[in-house]
Amino acid sequence: MILAIDTATAACSAALIDGGTVRLAVSEEVGRGHAERLVPMVDALLKDAGGVVPDAILVDCGPGSFTGVRVGLAAAIGMGMGWSVPVRGCSSMALVAAARFAADPALEACAVALTGGHGELFVQRFRAQPFAEASDLVSLAPGEAGRFAPEAVVVGSGAAVLVEARGRGEAIAALPDGASAALLPPAFADLPPRPIYGRPPDAKPKAA
Repeated sequence: MILAIDTATAACSAALIDGGTVRLAVSEEVGRGHAERLVPMVDALLKDAGGVVPDAILVDCGPGSFTGVRVGLAAAIGMGMGWSVPVRGCSSMALVAAARFAADPALEACAVALTGGHGELFVQRFRAQPFAEASDLVSLAPGEAGRFAPEAVVVGSGAAVLVEARGRGEAIAALPDGASAALLPPAFADLPPRPIYGRPPDAKPKAA
């Protein structure tokens, strides 16, 4: 049994996945307050499952909100230590893409656009069969993002902004969800539990 958690964006979610099937899941769009919401959410989920202890934890490492990403990783690592179970990571972008392809089996490719910092968008392109990244993750201004991603379908919290900037395509609003981890190929659910920030830090070290 895998406990998958996601706090990287405005959503907060947790899911219990058994053999690739979602057994129980809960998701809320909280905006802020992930740190206060996540642990009670996980506790209630485990109680509903009969008090099980997961065999492993999978956490969304980002990109997304700096604070949200750190909250999820800290919680996952802490729970992993407490239960003596392994902790692995996955990407927000892959979660969103996998969910879209599952919802629309005829879709061959899409771009994922999540709201980033300083008016930029986190953007990555994916193809469906086999599920794979079609580009690196980038952080770009909307106009540049529109030129970077030619796919007709753009999904994510920043999809409407990207589609408006380039003047064509279909925008589908979505946020990552821990339950979507059941859709990921094994290689996409085996990342090190480290932050994926998607852009360089704002703070720069002082010159000597």
